[in-house]
Amino acid sequence: MLRRKRNLQSLAGLLEIPQDIVLDLPRITMLGNKQLLIENHKGIIEYTPSLVRIKLNQGELFIQGSDLTLGNLQAEQILVEGVVQEVKYDV
Repeated sequence: MLRRKRNLQSLAGLLEIPQDIVLDLPRITMLGNKQLLIENHKGIIEYTPSLVRIKLNQGELFIQGSDLTLGNLQAEQILVEGVVQEVKYDV
């Protein structure tokens, strides 16, 4: 499995393809502590105004804060808005 992953990384580099696409990795973009955009997710596990748990291909993403809301819900993309205090990637 590890060898295949390395081969895919090498292939992505040669073909100039982003590794997140080839390796099915999430893309996480944060704008200050107000917005967090998660692309290539596998679904929402838990949602409260102080905690959002998102399933990823490998593990979970924990977002803690206050007044958290979900916006722009799409099959491959979630926008979390509010005051983000902590982001934890658990594999």
